[in-house]
Amino acid sequence: MSNLIYLIAIALLLGLLGLIAFLWALRSGQFEDLDGAANRILFDDDDPPSPPVGTPGQKGGDAGPEKGKSL
Repeated sequence: MSNLIYLIAIALLLGLLGLIAFLWALRSGQFEDLDGAANRILFDDDDPPSPPVGTPGQKGGDAGPEKGKSL
């Protein structure tokens, strides 16, 4: 029976910690602009994509092994 008292106290403590975390998130603005992140993925970036590293003709990158040489 005494174990039940400890379990109730632990449950109340965890509930209180969850409530405190929710209130902190609410006050710090974590729930502002919920639609912004969802809409942001639909729009393209203005910057063109850079070519992958190692493509021929790119300066500063390793274009791989030269012809005629084995690894």
